Amino acid sequence: MAGTKHGGALGAVYSAKRPEEVAALYDGWADSYDKEMAANGYRHPAICLSLLTRHLPRGAEPLLDAGAGTGLVGEWLGIVGYPHVEALDLSEGMLKVAARKAVYARLHRLALGGPLPFEDGHFAGIVSAGVFTTGHVGPDGLDELVRICRPGGVIVITVKDTLWDDFAAHVAGFVAAGKVSVAEETAPYVSMPGEAGTIPSRGLVLKVM
Repeated sequence: MAGTKHGGALGAVYSAKRPEEVAALYDGWADSYDKEMAANGYRHPAICLSLLTRHLPRGAEPLLDAGAGTGLVGEWLGIVGYPHVEALDLSEGMLKVAARKAVYARLHRLALGGPLPFEDGHFAGIVSAGVFTTGHVGPDGLDELVRICRPGGVIVITVKDTLWDDFAAHVAGFVAAGKVSVAEETAPYVSMPGEAGTIPSRGLVLKVM
């Protein structure tokens, strides 16, 4: 797999086989995660914020940061005009770091890819940065996000190019069923220019019908 080119904590999480293994690795990485990702020029949060502000009016609430990690996206959502944001992540350690930032209304320790305990159409918008990638969540993780996002709301995600063909086919099924429309798709970009071996990703905005 392409992700195995990475070393250290990043290479380990990309190579993980089971959700509980991914969670344990992120637990151990949590305290140094922000510093390491900043050193590598991590771009997913900025890309997602830019896309969200183009497609979802300021003040829309509630929002879900799906795969929030340490809260790199959440730190900015309130600043750019979204007052109520909830965080979801499978790693207790990452959520503890996010909690210290005091930017989320609620924290949910949950994994994407299975049923989520939210009502249909609960969220006005959903952001998922760096989650649909090697060793993490596949296209089926989008199913519950579509269900819990309200009509007229938007889902902003990043998708690793190694997953893109399968993911695009999955999205096409939603489009054909009239559940979403594709509002925007970015050109491929390198999410971590400071990390050798990084495979390009794309940003995608889906509008829920």
